[in-house]
Amino acid sequence: MTKSSATIIGIFLFAGLLGLGYTLGNSLLALKGMERTVSVKGLSEREVKADIAIWPIQYVRLGNDLATLYTELERDRARIEAFLISEGFRAEEMSLGAPSIIDKLSHEYGGGEKISFRYVASQTLSLYTPSVDLVRSSAAKLSDLGKQGVVLRVGEYENQIEYLYTRLNEIKPAMIEEATLSARASAQKFAEDSKSRLGKIKSASQGQFTIGNRDKNTPYIKSVRVVSTIEYYLDD
Repeated sequence: MTKSSATIIGIFLFAGLLGLGYTLGNSLLALKGMERTVSVKGLSEREVKADIAIWPIQYVRLGNDLATLYTELERDRARIEAFLISEGFRAEEMSLGAPSIIDKLSHEYGGGEKISFRYVASQTLSLYTPSVDLVRSSAAKLSDLGKQGVVLRVGEYENQIEYLYTRLNEIKPAMIEEATLSARASAQKFAEDSKSRLGKIKSASQGQFTIGNRDKNTPYIKSVRVVSTIEYYLDD
């Protein structure tokens, strides 16, 4: 074979490969263009009752003698513990924080004016318990402690009762299934409206579970929700 013949054959082979590549490329584009999908979201939402309550009880004393203040704090602690035990709570559910003492003179309270009490002492006894209903009923009886001379600091954010739901793993599988079925129902409706048949799942992603209060007045009732996103093929 001469050099010129080999060159001609090479040119034809190159042209043939170019043509084949062009044909395959157009075929892939055509297949991609024919691929039809629908992406839908499925929601699962439930209301559940909190199963843990964290109740911080902060009590305060004013005075000018530190030794007396510490004695009064200890007396208040004993009264609060006795109250909680009488309500049905267990001693092991209680924990005591370190006392806090504010010296008004060192903080220059009142702009140099005469003050009645130099020290402000406070301490917090926290209750961590699964007895959520008992916490709610006992919190309404705090006036009983006031009648015993215990001064409580209530209403502030750090002293509010916190309600938790810790059993998410028990309801996760059912909620994921519910969200998936919800998404499929939406996709099926779309397929029917577009005169198509719902095909296999192309892709799926599960959103994060979120737990929040149902509303500000019932923090012990939680709203649990999850959203799943699923993409289906559509067939003619």
